[in-house]
Amino acid sequence: MVIREIEVNEAEKLASLIQQVEAESAYMLMEAGERRTTAEQHRKRIESMKTSENSTILVAENSGTLVGYMFVIGGTVRRTKHSVYLVVGILKDYRGQGIGTKLFERLDQWAVSHKIHRLELTVVTHNEAGVALYKKMGFEIEGTKKHPLLIAGEFVDEYYMAKLLQ
Repeated sequence: MVIREIEVNEAEKLASLIQQVEAESAYMLMEAGERRTTAEQHRKRIESMKTSENSTILVAENSGTLVGYMFVIGGTVRRTKHSVYLVVGILKDYRGQGIGTKLFERLDQWAVSHKIHRLELTVVTHNEAGVALYKKMGFEIEGTKKHPLLIAGEFVDEYYMAKLLQ
C-alpha cells in the first residue's frame, strides 16, 4: 500500500474512485450517482491544489489501483490559511485494513511541512468506525451539528471534530 499525493493525470481514476466510494457508503455527503463532477473538473481541481500551499489530495494505491483518498482543503484567507478541512473515502473492500490510519499519518507529515495548525472534519455521529478512527488519530469532538443531513429518510447529526498540531 502506497500513500502519496495525487498526480494530475489521475483525474479519471479519482473521479471513478469517488463515485464508487459514494455508491458503497451510507455516510458520504452525496448519494450514489448524485455527483456530476467530470474527470476534467477533477483535473482542474488537482492542478489548482498542486499550486496551493495549504491544499492537496492524498491517495491510497494498492497494486496500481486507487482505493482511498483524502481531500485536504485549506483556508483561502489569511485568518484561515493555517486550517484545513478533510474529506476521506475508502473503498468498502479495503476498510478496516489500516488505510485510514496510513492516510492520517501521511497527512500529519504533510501538514507539519506546510505549517498547518488545525485539521478539521465532520462525521455522522453514528458512523462508529469513522469516529473511532478519528479519535485514534488524535481528533476531538468539538460539537454536534443537529440534523444537517437526511439519510434514508432520517435526519442525522454530525460531529465537528478537530486536531491541533504544534
